[in-house]
Amino acid sequence: MTTNTNRPISPHLQIYKLPLTGIISITHRITGVLLSIGLIFFVYIISSVADGTDSYAAMQDLMSVWLIRLIYWGFIYALFFHLCHGVRHLIWDTGQSFENETLEHYAKIELIASVALTLFTFIFV
Repeated sequence: MTTNTNRPISPHLQIYKLPLTGIISITHRITGVLLSIGLIFFVYIISSVADGTDSYAAMQDLMSVWLIRLIYWGFIYALFFHLCHGVRHLIWDTGQSFENETLEHYAKIELIASVALTLFTFIFV
């Protein structure tokens, strides 16, 4: 069997720069998985409220640990990021905004909106 040496070579992963829209697409999938995993933590919080004062106090002690708070705010950011990207998908469902400039523009708006919503929640809630 002969090898065709005239075929183009794909760029290596260290050379190829993934566009912003590709990074956001991958991040959307990752945040979806993390939100599913985070629901287990949410169920723990709800069940501790239902179990009574001792369980609720233990949950509050756990929530006061800085690492758990960081995970909690990461969960909030993932929720808003996933929401903003879902709105973007709804816009795509209308058959609009598939031009390269528009895709890049909406990607930046999506990132800014998710950070702004997270900061708004952090400050006012």
